[in-house]
Order: sequence, then C-alpha cells, then structure tokens
Amino acid sequence: MAVVDIATFVADLKDLAADHGFHVHDERHFVETYSMRQAWEVDLHPADSCGGPLDMHIALEIEPRTMLSFEDVVVTLAEGDEPPDDHLLPVTITWSMPPLQTSPDLLVLATELAGVGGPELALEISAADSYSGVIDAPQRSISIVCRSSTSLARLFMGREDLTDLLRRLAAVSEFLINRAPAWLGEA
Repeated sequence: MAVVDIATFVADLKDLAADHGFHVHDERHFVETYSMRQAWEVDLHPADSCGGPLDMHIALEIEPRTMLSFEDVVVTLAEGDEPPDDHLLPVTITWSMPPLQTSPDLLVLATELAGVGGPELALEISAADSYSGVIDAPQRSISIVCRSSTSLARLFMGREDLTDLLRRLAAVSEFLINRAPAWLGEA
C-alpha cells in the first residue's frame, strides 16, 4: 500500500476547487500498465461561467520511481521524524479558449496575468493560428499553462494546502472571462 493516497488528494483538490468557485466536469485516471506511471486529470471551469468560453484542465503526473523513492525514505524514518521535502509531483494547469476574433497582444497579456497571478504563479502564454483552408483567414487560439508541484512530504504529513494556488487560479480565470467578450467579438 502506498504511503500517500493520491486518489484522496485528487478528491480533496476537487472539493477545494469547488470551494473556490470552480465547477468540476470530469475526472480521469490513467495507469500505464508497463511502467505503472499514473496521470490524474480534472476538467473544470469557473462555476459562474458554465458553458462560457473558458475551460481549465488540471493534470497531476505520478512517476512510480518518485513514489517508491519517497516510500523508501518514509520507511527508514525514526518515530516522530518528518520526511525531507525532496519529492515533488508535477501539477499542470491549462486554460483554453475557443478561436478568438481579436487576439490580445501576448506580451501585454503575459504582463497583465503576471500582475493578477503574482510571482508565485508562473504562467506560459502561447497562441496558435489554424487555417481551415488556404484562402481562409487564420483562427487564433490562446493557451495559458501554469506548471506547479506538490510535495509528497507535505501530503504525507497532511500539511499540503493548495488554497493560495486555487485563489490565484480563480483570479486568473476571472480576468480571462472578463476579457473574453472583447476577444471573441461579442463586445
């Protein structure tokens, strides 16, 4: 049995997301049978814009070697000792929107989002142009990615608190929803 219950952590993450104004749509759990690598995915969006233009995706990747290494550390701990904060699980949050009629300047958007999310929330902003046909105008979609991590030691000790992360994710989501009508040509 694993020393850290990832399924419970994902359930708690979904509950915390709901407490911070998100509506959870779907959850998936994948297990690669050869390597036992796992991935948990959660699809959500701000609850006040259900059916709106913004979708979010949270992915948690569990590398078996990281889990086994952490378990080896925990098994060797003396009574009352705490494990070191050396083992991290990557968490990736992605925001996506439909093709935009008026694309924002990506540098300006990155700067504005840095102010909204703060220095603790590093965001990658990218755009992709797609063409339906050779003579058709491009359709631009933007994608925003946040790469974070969670500590196995804090999960093990029951001290992992993602409240600040979710508060920041909610602020970024609200910012994007407020700007979306202008980008989608609805304003």
